[in-house]
Amino acid sequence: MKDVIDVHVHAGPSVAKRRVDSGEMLMDAEKNGYCAFVTKDHYFPSMMGTDIASKFLAKNGCKAYGCIALNNSVGGINIHAVDAACAMGAKIVFMPTVSALNHIEHHKKKAFVGAGKMKVPEKPIYYLDENGELKPEVVEVLEYLAEYHPEVTLGTGHGSVEEINKLIDKAVELGLKKILVNHPFFNIGASSDDMVRWAGQGAFIELNAVVFNVVEPASHHLEFDIVEELFKRVGCERLVIDSDMGQAAYMPPVEGLAKFAAAVQERCGATDEQMYTMMHRNPAYLIGFEG
Repeated sequence: MKDVIDVHVHAGPSVAKRRVDSGEMLMDAEKNGYCAFVTKDHYFPSMMGTDIASKFLAKNGCKAYGCIALNNSVGGINIHAVDAACAMGAKIVFMPTVSALNHIEHHKKKAFVGAGKMKVPEKPIYYLDENGELKPEVVEVLEYLAEYHPEVTLGTGHGSVEEINKLIDKAVELGLKKILVNHPFFNIGASSDDMVRWAGQGAFIELNAVVFNVVEPASHHLEFDIVEELFKRVGCERLVIDSDMGQAAYMPPVEGLAKFAAAVQERCGATDEQMYTMMHRNPAYLIGFEG
């Protein structure tokens, strides 16, 4: 696990229950030789917690970074929230997650484990218009990133395949180089052909430890053959392995990611160099990490 960079950690503080906060995650990461991680919260920008953790708790050079998810709690797809987050050093701007119409539809019958106990219902966000084109506020965010912060990664969030297709097309057209497709095989509905196409456009495809039953067995978790297929079809140069962990009911992110990484090596036959690419080189590129 030496030199790991985990770009998807659900550490607290948060309105949702978390297994660790950013300070605890940093200390655990340092014990295990991590270079960096990104704390993701669905409800508020996470830089406040990560910046303080890095300043006062880092002993061995590991860095904690933050991001923003464009959900209702920050005004949705809100250029002002993006501007402020980028000014504070956000490494990733995620399109809607818990506020996405697609996410809400998937969790009508079973509560989302990463949700907070909010009083006001989510207003579903679907960011294509009646003609199937990106709404102006989405284009505005993409143009902003292209002009002012091309170093910041665009995360596709929990939207539908149709939304992600248009999002990536426009991002590529505008020259954005850093695009991370979030768990397209889990509650998104993307096919392996979709993922191969997005990777061909220059996007990175995320492999999240938490959704596979080799890490946290559960009825809604996925079989490992998805990982094997993507390892063969997409290839390590366009894959990012991260934990997507920190949920209170699950094992700590460092432990979960180590368990998943071991399965990737054993079952996919991934070499140490390929693992380094997926767990350090690619995520380091996405967050601009040098060290």
